[in-house]
Order: sequence, then structure tokens, then C-alpha cells
Amino acid sequence: MISENFLILMLSLILLTKGSDYFVKSASAIAEKLGVSEFVIGLTLVAVGTSIPELASSITAALQQASGIVIGNVVGSNIVNIGFIVGLAAVISPMKTEIEMLRRDGYVMLFAALLFFAFALNGVLSILESIIFILIFIAYVFFLFEEAEKYEGKLHFKEFIIYFFKFEYIVSARQKFSCIRNGSTRDEDCPPREGFAKDILILIASCAAVIIGARYFVDKSIFFAELLGIPETIIGTTLVAVGTSLPELVVTATAAKQGFGSIALGNIIGSNIANVFLILGLTGLIYPIAVDQISLFFTTPVMILISVLLLVFISTGWEIKRWEGGVLMAFYSVFLLVLFSMD
Repeated sequence: MISENFLILMLSLILLTKGSDYFVKSASAIAEKLGVSEFVIGLTLVAVGTSIPELASSITAALQQASGIVIGNVVGSNIVNIGFIVGLAAVISPMKTEIEMLRRDGYVMLFAALLFFAFALNGVLSILESIIFILIFIAYVFFLFEEAEKYEGKLHFKEFIIYFFKFEYIVSARQKFSCIRNGSTRDEDCPPREGFAKDILILIASCAAVIIGARYFVDKSIFFAELLGIPETIIGTTLVAVGTSLPELVVTATAAKQGFGSIALGNIIGSNIANVFLILGLTGLIYPIAVDQISLFFTTPVMILISVLLLVFISTGWEIKRWEGGVLMAFYSVFLLVLFSMD
């Protein structure tokens, strides 16, 4: 019985990781055909693609009202992404950084962590708060596609907040949907849409693999949590979080090894933003998410602290050095030791 469940757990994890891998490839191909830059691809499509396992697992857990798995998965994944994945990638090869990573995307990532903590103080993430998360994420994605000249060369956190509260993303959304509805290819704001059939089919098939994998992965994770008497939150923060973060690990380590530090960090920062705003937002629409004490007073503050540490390292010489990667990995190791000592 145990060996059978363990086998299903491993097979579902393979479906999750391989499915997300093909999703990333097809999504990147579509974005490239649309003329989107690699850095924006890393922050949006690749980041969302590598976060699909977290999304599928969280939605599945929400349907089973397993709030501990949901929160543990998202918060744990964000900590894993920075502490283990960025740390390992930097140890493999120092990663060059850019000022936009700090002043725009880095601050948005930190803002996401702080806003989640503020919303979680009453012990539950409500449907209204989930809607706010989704709106912020939609605004962030459209903001990334805005022309820098429109903001006098500045597309930083301050400009993003103004953009959000002025509802300018609604105008951008209308324009994009107008392109799709009219099938326009002559307008300079409406890129041509050719050769998407194969990529879209792969996108759909990979999504199906991820959804199936997520269902069984969450089921078996809960089974082993109950069998071992381990709280759901700890299982979500460790086993589920690490398992669903494997796509980020592969993408980031590969990019760092090839010298594409900006793409590697764009993937991680974008994934962390998507994990909070998109995944918790969509999951919270299904069922209000209860936040337990360990998430509120330990794992979430750790997520905020390691996010700040990453931003500091990004700004030191505009490079994440090997020793800084080692510090991040050591931080994550200490976090795990403390987490399991609390059980």
C-alpha cells in the first residue's frame, strides 16, 4: 500500500515537471513569435509556466479544503526559489543583475510578500482579497509591456502603483482584445499571429499533464502527511513546495550556467510574484484560505526576510556572487532545521 502510493507520488511529480517543461517551451515560442523580449518572457510566460505546478497543486488542495497545503506550497516555493534555487545557480555561476530587477520587479515581489502578510493577519485570505491579488497581477503583466518612453524611461515600482490605481491596464487590455477580435495584423500595436497551431496544441496537452499530475501529487502528499503525523503546512512547505519548484530549478540553473543571469533571476522573481498574486488569488476564489499560526508568524516572515536579502544581493555590484549564493543556501538550510524542530 505504501509502496504503491509512493510510486503514484513519483509518477505524478514527473507529470508535473515534464508538463511544465513543455509548457515553458511552447509559451516561449509563442511569445517569441509575438516579438516579446526574453527578459519579459522570463518575468511573465516562463515565470507563470514554471509556476503551473504550484497553481494546479494549490487549486487541487483548495478543492479539498487543505489550506495548509495551499499556503505551505506558495510560501514554501517562494523560499525555495530564493534560498535554494537562486543560491545554487549563483554558486554554479555568478549572475549579473540589472537595476530594473530591483526598482521594479524586486520591489513588486517584496510588495506581494508584505501584502499577503497584511491580508493574513486576520487568519484568512478572503475572496475580496483574492480578487485584489488577481487584479494586481493582471496590472503587473500589462505594465511590463508598456513602452518606457511613455514614463520618461522609468518603469519602476512607483510608476506601477500609479498605473494600477489609475486602472490604465484596462485600456491596455481593451487594445489587446481588440487585436484578437478583429484579427488585425496591420496595426503596429497588433503583432501578426502566424504558426501558433502546434505551439497551442503543446500548451494544451502540457496543461492537461500538469493538472492530472497535480491532483495525484496533492492526494498522495496528504496521505503521507497523515501517515507520518506531520502537519499539512509543513508537508506543503517542504515536500510539495520543493516538488513543484523543480521547473524553476531546471530553468534557473540552466540559464545561470549559460550566462543568462537576467533570465534566470527574471524567472525566479516573476514566479514569486505569480505564486502570491496569481496562485493565491485564483485559489482564494474557490474557497477562503485559512492561515495557521506557523504560516503567519514563521514561514511568511521568513519569506519576507529572504526576499529582502535577495534584493540586497542584487544591488551589491549588480551581481549575485558565489559567496552570496552560499549564504542563501545556508539560510534555507537553517530554515528547514527550525521548521522541522517546530513539529
